[in-house]
Amino acid sequence: MKKLLAILLVLSIVFAFGACAGKSGTETSTDAPKPANTATGKVYYLNFKPEADQAWQDLAKTYTEQTGVEVKVVTAASGEYDNTLTAEMDKDAAPTMFQIGNQGAVETWGEYALDLSDTDFVKELTTSDFNLYDGDKLVSVGYCYEAFGIIVNKALLEQAGHSLDEITNFDSLKAVADDIHARAAELGFDAFTSAGLDGSSSWRFSGHLINMPLFYEFRDDGVKEQPAEIKGTYMDNYKAIWDLYITDTATTGAALASATGDQAEAEFGEGKAVFYQNGTWEYANLTDNFNMNPEDITMIPIYCGVDGEEKAGLCCGTENCWAVNANAKQEDIDATLAFMTWLVTSDEGTAMMAEQFGPCPFKNAKTPENVFFAAANDYTAKGNYVVTWAFNWEPAVDDYRAAVVDAMTKYSAGQGEWDEVVKAAVDGWATLYAKDHAE
Repeated sequence: MKKLLAILLVLSIVFAFGACAGKSGTETSTDAPKPANTATGKVYYLNFKPEADQAWQDLAKTYTEQTGVEVKVVTAASGEYDNTLTAEMDKDAAPTMFQIGNQGAVETWGEYALDLSDTDFVKELTTSDFNLYDGDKLVSVGYCYEAFGIIVNKALLEQAGHSLDEITNFDSLKAVADDIHARAAELGFDAFTSAGLDGSSSWRFSGHLINMPLFYEFRDDGVKEQPAEIKGTYMDNYKAIWDLYITDTATTGAALASATGDQAEAEFGEGKAVFYQNGTWEYANLTDNFNMNPEDITMIPIYCGVDGEEKAGLCCGTENCWAVNANAKQEDIDATLAFMTWLVTSDEGTAMMAEQFGPCPFKNAKTPENVFFAAANDYTAKGNYVVTWAFNWEPAVDDYRAAVVDAMTKYSAGQGEWDEVVKAAVDGWATLYAKDHAE
């Protein structure tokens, strides 16, 4: 059952967190150390992001030319990483560097992972917020992160007579959204894009939005691993923000059942709505496909009425975490650790990382141009707390989300009560967790 949980959790993230992409911008350091010569060892990296395959192949070639160390990069097909990793780990020449991206995967692969605590690579980190542990053992290191929140068209917001400074919590967000929605016909645009519950869109709410009540409950209770059950302490807050989404918008009621993700994106990209819940991965689509001016867009936290949320930041997290195979030959482990240090300190490595993955939590990281990442960094720099990805612990992800979406669809169409959503979220968690962990 643990292997099943790991597979489900890995697959669950594929729906949204495509590329953590940005373009390379300014450098924070040009004094990166030169790679050590560890030519007696070899590096084998099993990459799980197909879109970055060519970049990895080019970088591996560069490193080999500089050091003489052989670096092999194999890229798993989309959605097949866990199956590929299982097959490759059974081989004599197994990967020396691989992904352990969530706590479910820690349960399966943690015993294969080297403790990275005292490595030079880890000493280059600026935060440990995205790392994963097996007890006290540091089994994988988050090498980039993504963020989601409420994307805002600042130009439309100002056109409606409002500014970002007004929005600091749920009450102020609601006041602004209510006013825009009330004047939608006059303004020519509405407050929120459609909160579609079609499969191409519903993950934004059964995964990302439900993260809000999960995060605050887990923070209150000091939860450090996937719990067997949840209490639903903040489900009323979940209701408050959901009600706002499905009220202050042009698409309401039964129409939400068939509203798609593309529809919501187009509504925002075409200037038909001020607010759009999504993530950093939308930047390229909005600026390239819809020609939006980067200066006109930003991202703010998802406010839902929790005390103290004025100090909240964006929802930041990652499944992009590197582990090192503890069962590899020592010379290959040494070569792999040297390669990883080079990746996050050298000009070549940091340039590729910024271009392919966006913000990376290392001292020498370059700054991507994606303004949503700039917003995430700004909130953190101001001392706001990071809202971490508690939804990564959803049990039997597909089944769990399907039940929540079904209840939300009925509620939004006036055919069910909110209590049914609470039951799907709370009771469904306990039921599916028990099923996953049955002997």
